[in-house]
Amino acid sequence: MIPVMGVSGQRVAVLGLGRSGLSAARALLEGGADVVCCDDSETGRKAAQAEGFEIADLTKQGAFEGIDLLITSPGIPHLYPAPHPAIAAAYAAGVPVDNDIGLFFRSYATSEWDQFEVMPKVVAVTGSNGKSTTSALLHHVLEATGRPSELAGNIGRGVLDIEPAHDGSVVVLELSSYQTDLARALTPDIAVFTNLTPDHLDRHGGMGGYFAAKRRLFAEGGPDRAVIGVDQEEGRYLAGQLSVAPSDDRVIRISSGQKLTGPGWHVFARKGFLSEMRKGRQVASIDLRLIKGLPGAHNHQNACAAYAVARSLGLAPRVIEEAFKTYGGLPHRSQIVAEANGVTFVNDSKATNVDSAAQALQAFKGIRWICGGLQKAGGLDALHPHLGSVEKAYVIGREAEVFARDLGPDVSVEICKTMAAAVDAALRDAKDGEVVLLAPAAASFDQYDSFEKRGEDFAAQVSAALGS
Repeated sequence: MIPVMGVSGQRVAVLGLGRSGLSAARALLEGGADVVCCDDSETGRKAAQAEGFEIADLTKQGAFEGIDLLITSPGIPHLYPAPHPAIAAAYAAGVPVDNDIGLFFRSYATSEWDQFEVMPKVVAVTGSNGKSTTSALLHHVLEATGRPSELAGNIGRGVLDIEPAHDGSVVVLELSSYQTDLARALTPDIAVFTNLTPDHLDRHGGMGGYFAAKRRLFAEGGPDRAVIGVDQEEGRYLAGQLSVAPSDDRVIRISSGQKLTGPGWHVFARKGFLSEMRKGRQVASIDLRLIKGLPGAHNHQNACAAYAVARSLGLAPRVIEEAFKTYGGLPHRSQIVAEANGVTFVNDSKATNVDSAAQALQAFKGIRWICGGLQKAGGLDALHPHLGSVEKAYVIGREAEVFARDLGPDVSVEICKTMAAAVDAALRDAKDGEVVLLAPAAASFDQYDSFEKRGEDFAAQVSAALGS
């Protein structure tokens, strides 16, 4: 646990009592705060009460009298589409609002660091797609090379639940826009921006607000080094904002698909090969094509980001390459769950939006595509250019007919509605060398509690269909 600094003797309210909220409450208590908790659900309130925390209704008149600070969970709106009533009350009372990420950055470094031979580092990864894989891959590389590392934030452990720093340790944080948007302290040593595609737009008041939330990771604290994906205008803009000259190697530009040139520090992947360029010269190359845990151009971008951070931390190219080879991938993200009779079954249930599904569709050939669910704003038009490798689509979800219609006339479609029916149909049709791919391009909430549950059902149905 990371005890929160600077709160001793203060009365601090915590709104939202899920994983991050309860973790924050414990860390605040450990730091000497008087903690009061609030949650809209009875389940959350009971969980906090079971640990001895005081419960209060922060929406009542005068609830913030005597409160010095409000800590809110990332999923609770604090601005758009409208602030939660308790947060609005805090604003009205002049009470500062923060989250667990802000608490972490103000509390992680301690006087004990003066005794370390190698200073600990914090790496923070954000972006629309790929941040989970980038974070997990980097964590894997560090562990494989013997560097003490912890994975936390939006993946792994709650950020305040990790252990205090060790000599030379590295904390890898995956941070969503919900987390970076509000945190009052953001001071990573290395910050990573993977890419930007439309998502959570209602929460951020549009695309500009969404990008602004991501950009805060780089603007608020000024990381020592920034790794920036430059395949989109926003990334190129951000890299330009952070650089003082073309040769400024505090910014490492990364790309999947385009060769990067110039006097700076670049890492890019083309045709399955990762290249590192410094001062206009190639200094290293890795063949990514045979690394099963990193299929497709989108994962090659993730590999570029993780490689760039690892190089910034002093690891040698060949050491990083060997670690890449043992990376098994994340559950629900291009995860191979079975191989039978020449057919590969891939779980990419995390492909909850059109862009991430498009990336998955470009990673394979001969695809039996299981898709569908709760569609997000914007429709499916952006998928149409990427359907060339789809042999047939097997559509699930309560509104499978609508989803199938929106796929257009150029792809063969079978309405299945349930995961069991889709797996059975895809297995019936699949030929040697083909891939049965779950990449829904939609949220899961019409049939499942989460994309994880959807992916687990896919794996279970595959196992049942194969008799394994």
